[in-house]
Amino acid sequence: MQVVERLSTGIPDFDKLIDGGIPRNFLVAVTGEPGTGKTIFSIQFTAQGIKDGDLCIYVTTEESRDSIIKQAEQFGIDFSSAVKAKKLLLIDALMGLEDPWSLRSLEIEELLNKVIEAKKALGYGRSRLVIDSLSAFWLDKPAMARRYSYLVKKVLTKWDFTILAVSQYAITTSDAFGFGLEHIADGIIRFRRFIRGGVLRRYILIEKMRQTPHSLVMHEITALDGKGLVILGPAKERMEDIVLPTTVTKKVLKAKNEKEMEISPE
Repeated sequence: MQVVERLSTGIPDFDKLIDGGIPRNFLVAVTGEPGTGKTIFSIQFTAQGIKDGDLCIYVTTEESRDSIIKQAEQFGIDFSSAVKAKKLLLIDALMGLEDPWSLRSLEIEELLNKVIEAKKALGYGRSRLVIDSLSAFWLDKPAMARRYSYLVKKVLTKWDFTILAVSQYAITTSDAFGFGLEHIADGIIRFRRFIRGGVLRRYILIEKMRQTPHSLVMHEITALDGKGLVILGPAKERMEDIVLPTTVTKKVLKAKNEKEMEISPE
């Protein structure tokens, strides 16, 4: 039996939930509402790659390059030094800067070309890529979500990337999730948040991870300065206490079915 090579996420207790880490060359969808921990998770995944000697590329579409660096610093991670050492490239797709590592438009072809250019600049070898968020590339054309996701997976995994594709999800609209990505992805890590007793609480659930005996239990998480995301333990709530209201669920399913009919099978 062939041994699956796995990449640590940088969160040891989470790695235990996925049999030691994410399989090499996988595209994993990291989904959830704003403020649930997706970017912190992505930063830690990147930091672990730098530590393990992987070549790392981080594409940011909703925050500036400087913002990502400052967030990393908050959790004791020095991205600035990694950039100077040519172990990390931060591609800014928000600010519209004129430097070589910025995207001037949210076009999928420009993204692919820039990532490949960055990989060539860093060198060859095992690599990690974060696209935070991939859904930004189809927000004005949601029917393209599956095709774009397929292109990213088909083109970039050939360049020895293990990819985290962040996807935003708003429960009030059901529009931003990007129907299609979850079908293309090799894994789905979903972040959730709920208010209990006036306190915001965050959770993580592995919905899919191919070639992996993974946990099916939702776990509560928190973010600590100087440390990052921490797994607190299995969620104590019953599933019926935290699922979406029936009216919202029906709306989401209706929207999903309509969009699935629009999406090209390619």
